[in-house]
Amino acid sequence: MLLDAELSQLVLVDYQARLMPAIFEAPLVLANAVRLAQAAKLLQVPVWGTEQNPSKLGQNPPDIRSLCQNTLAKMQFSGVEEGLGEWLRPPMKAPAGNARSLPKHLQKPSNTPTERSSIVIAGCEAHVCLMQTALHLLEDEFEVWVVTDACSSRTERNRDAAFDRLAGAGAELVTTEMVVFEWLGSAEHPQFKALHSLIK
Repeated sequence: MLLDAELSQLVLVDYQARLMPAIFEAPLVLANAVRLAQAAKLLQVPVWGTEQNPSKLGQNPPDIRSLCQNTLAKMQFSGVEEGLGEWLRPPMKAPAGNARSLPKHLQKPSNTPTERSSIVIAGCEAHVCLMQTALHLLEDEFEVWVVTDACSSRTERNRDAAFDRLAGAGAELVTTEMVVFEWLGSAEHPQFKALHSLIK
């Protein structure tokens, strides 16, 4: 099972100003989050952000905020509890002009875009907001791909415990480069050069 850019969305969780100085390997984690968001933008993958209690913990850095379509301010640890799921899976519009009793082959084709049900997620702290958001997404029947080298916690032990739990719950554990190369699919992709220079 490989990621497909056309079926993916990227969620960046809580890379906030007052939280990051306490985070294990923060500069590397932040750099990978920015790379993911830049790759997503080049490949037209929607990017969403969350911020935990931003009045206390500050906002996400400008280079992440500017790449997000929208940023959810939240007090719950899970973004799904505060409406992230509605952003990722907008309500279906009722089909216009179709008689539901008609056989499928007589109904007008649906113009609704393909659902983007593969959620690539990264953030801090891995064992709190990232994990709770990811577990709720799995519960809501999204495919969840956790980008391990763009996630962290204040301690390595908490981060690793989160990865173990998420893998056990059915999330796929991946790295930034895995995501980028799976989204590309081929060295012939028109964005290959731009993305290759991004991760070199």
